[in-house]
Amino acid sequence: MKKIIKNCFSLRGRSSMGGRLVGATLVLAMMAGVITTGCAGKGTKSEEIKIGVVVYDEYDTFVSQLIDVFMEDVSEKKQEGSKITVERRGSAGSQITQNQQVDELIKAGCDVICVNLVDRTDPAMIIEAARAADVPVIFFNRELVNQDLYSWDRLYYVGADAYDSGNIEGQIAADAFRDNPSMDKNKDGKISLVVLEGEPGHQDAIIRTEYSVSTIMDSGIEVDKLESGIANWKRSEAQSKMGQMIDKYGDDIELVLANNDDMALGAIDEYESRNITFSKRPAIVGIDGTREGLAAVESGSMLGTVYNDKEGQGKAMLVLAMAVADGHDIVGDLDQYADLMDGKYIRFPYARVTRDNVSDYMQ
Repeated sequence: MKKIIKNCFSLRGRSSMGGRLVGATLVLAMMAGVITTGCAGKGTKSEEIKIGVVVYDEYDTFVSQLIDVFMEDVSEKKQEGSKITVERRGSAGSQITQNQQVDELIKAGCDVICVNLVDRTDPAMIIEAARAADVPVIFFNRELVNQDLYSWDRLYYVGADAYDSGNIEGQIAADAFRDNPSMDKNKDGKISLVVLEGEPGHQDAIIRTEYSVSTIMDSGIEVDKLESGIANWKRSEAQSKMGQMIDKYGDDIELVLANNDDMALGAIDEYESRNITFSKRPAIVGIDGTREGLAAVESGSMLGTVYNDKEGQGKAMLVLAMAVADGHDIVGDLDQYADLMDGKYIRFPYARVTRDNVSDYMQ
């Protein structure tokens, strides 16, 4: 299941300019014996490492499930004898709050900080505070700008490739419409669709929207894009936005592409609240493969989702955090060779999930 072997991860990468990096395999293994900590150049060591974790919104479904995986892996390492403490913070969507939280965690003696940025374009204060204290930072899930990541040699990123998520979402929809012509309800030979988008200006929202639609078109299917609506990754906002679209377009909507599962579920909520039968609803596709999203795929209320490998990312983030907290060369300090893309990136491939294979991802 998930093709994840303990401490073995498949990686995909892409530069900020959009060029694809060559795929690689990252084999991560825990160091035997005593775990040493402290920051490079400080000359201090301890048997315990302290990890700070800061997320942009503790109520974001995918992020919270990723952190659940991370904490489960921490518990496993503790049972194996590693001494790890984790300090967690939620920033409630405020970059100012997040900057303060990172500063507090540094002052509290954290050896490494894992940051899920509020504003991916504004990591400057976090980087400045971490560099001043010589504390490495692992950014995750919300990818910062390339030039910011390369501004200091102790910054890293763990995540996935937004381009692939959009492509796979488009493929799920295109294949379904090609295999089942009855999904073209008005029989006009094209897909009439709406898009539920994440935050305005957010890289993943822009890329997922663009590539999901363009992939359908590239497959030879004509598209009539009726409307896009911002729902900020949130289920409740997506339900409200979907209601407005239904009022405006009614049965003309044949496909809903959502930038994440929560917004796809919000669309389903609205159709259910109106007692619209399943046969009269459009196909709905999400991204992330949250537990709730997978359940919707299994039940048939969602056509499919794109699995974002939270298990791989959570485990990789912990192993990388333990390595960089050691204060030595990352590769040299691991028992087995660890190949970071450009010494900076750890990326995981997305996976296509439909009713045919959803059981593989629900275990």
